[in-house]
Amino acid sequence: MERYKELAALRCFTHKDMVQVAGSESAAVWQIKNYLQKGYIERVRRDLYAVISMETGQAIPNRYQIASHVADDACVSHHSAFEYYGYGNQVFYDVYFTTEKRVRPFSYDGINYCPLIGQGNVGVIETDTGVRVTSLERTVIDSIADFEKIGGLEELLRCLLLIPTLDPNKLLAALELYNRSQLYQKTGYILEALKDELSLPEHFFTQCEKRSSASKTYLFEKQSDFVLHNRWKLFAPKELKAIVDKGVKDYDAF
Repeated sequence: MERYKELAALRCFTHKDMVQVAGSESAAVWQIKNYLQKGYIERVRRDLYAVISMETGQAIPNRYQIASHVADDACVSHHSAFEYYGYGNQVFYDVYFTTEKRVRPFSYDGINYCPLIGQGNVGVIETDTGVRVTSLERTVIDSIADFEKIGGLEELLRCLLLIPTLDPNKLLAALELYNRSQLYQKTGYILEALKDELSLPEHFFTQCEKRSSASKTYLFEKQSDFVLHNRWKLFAPKELKAIVDKGVKDYDAF
């Protein structure tokens, strides 16, 4: 167990990490094989290992630490980042992370790890616990861009309503990563409905309006109760917060 304490401090590690700990390629290969056989570590996926606690017999790293080590640029994002910050309305059994590498979804210890396409490292925070996570503002923009994939509109709104305040400049920086006019429309519409709760100033919405598309579009697939919001040239629910207030089930799939 001479390397166990060093590995336990890492919580989870790759083959490259083991080479640094063990001192050579051959020593790393032998050490990984030996520790797997003894149950000191478990294979999470190809080239990613979790250290097992000698006291509990459970993996030491949590879901966020594992997701942060799937690839060199991987970071916890979307609904999982809301959960990390304590603003998740529900706790999912899916962990979302972004990476620009080609990574397949995988499961470990009852958790599904779901990769999404990364948009660069702007607004990514590295913590001293080995977690890389998108900033709160980056998380909001990522989640607006992908809400149809990660729990739906109602869940997104419930998460947003838990947030006390947002930095408008950081939101605009995150929007710039996407550089998509329709995302400015959708962001303006959604956050304008919550501007008092989030303490967002009018100049933020002015900037969103300037960058919005000149073409009319839909918040998501056309619904019978959509109305046109002229400022955003967006067909969407007339009263966005009513979705949360009434718990409308029709929107759960979006």
